[in-house]
Amino acid sequence: MDDLAIEKHAASRYSEIQRDIENKIATGEWGPGARIPPERELVDIYNCSRMTVNKALSSLAASGMITRKRRSGSFVAPPRIEEPLMHIQDIRAEVMAIDRTYTFEITDRSIRKATDPLDARHVGVPVGTRLLTLEVMHYADNLPFTMETRQINLDAVPQVERLQFKDEPPGSWLLHNVPFTDGEHSIRAVSADAILARRLQVVERTACISIARRTWLDEQLITFVRLIYPGDRHRFVVRFKPSAQPGVS
Repeated sequence: MDDLAIEKHAASRYSEIQRDIENKIATGEWGPGARIPPERELVDIYNCSRMTVNKALSSLAASGMITRKRRSGSFVAPPRIEEPLMHIQDIRAEVMAIDRTYTFEITDRSIRKATDPLDARHVGVPVGTRLLTLEVMHYADNLPFTMETRQINLDAVPQVERLQFKDEPPGSWLLHNVPFTDGEHSIRAVSADAILARRLQVVERTACISIARRTWLDEQLITFVRLIYPGDRHRFVVRFKPSAQPGVS
């Protein structure tokens, strides 16, 4: 069995374990607060490696279904209200909120000009605008949490050209340092192709959530970012109130 086949088998196995534990939680077999069997027991139950069990538990923790506490173990999480899409969430804070160790890696960094009219319109900037383009992978306990592709308008935020983002991810830095007046989220489902599956450590054709976000300061675009989450590791909720006009939906 070659390395790629081994990798696909391991990803498939931990997905099976994850689905089985999810089913136990969904059916109430393991209720809120229930302790998940320790990893060494799960290794025997599922006849797999400890690394595979750890990946399955990390994925469940990233999705908010369980909580993991060092030296205490894993527990079924209580019902919670997920972070709403009406706000911009700090990915680092999201990961830390579920008691996971957060890390990130900038896998590509470049500066380019938006020279193609269609490309410029897609990003939301005038032709000729200089853009800092970044590819970032965010991790929760070394498991990919979300993949980020970001373009920052250097006319709006010129100071980022010299930043290397060694200690703080670009999204966190922008939230803390650059005000914005408007934001937009566009959400769709995507199926992981071979490349995306490999990068997110999921099985090929896994359903993923793609969020495209733009923010502006008045009429000037600040940043355009696309975030891709494995569908089983994240959940988004938008809260709303009934319309003031009866019968309008």
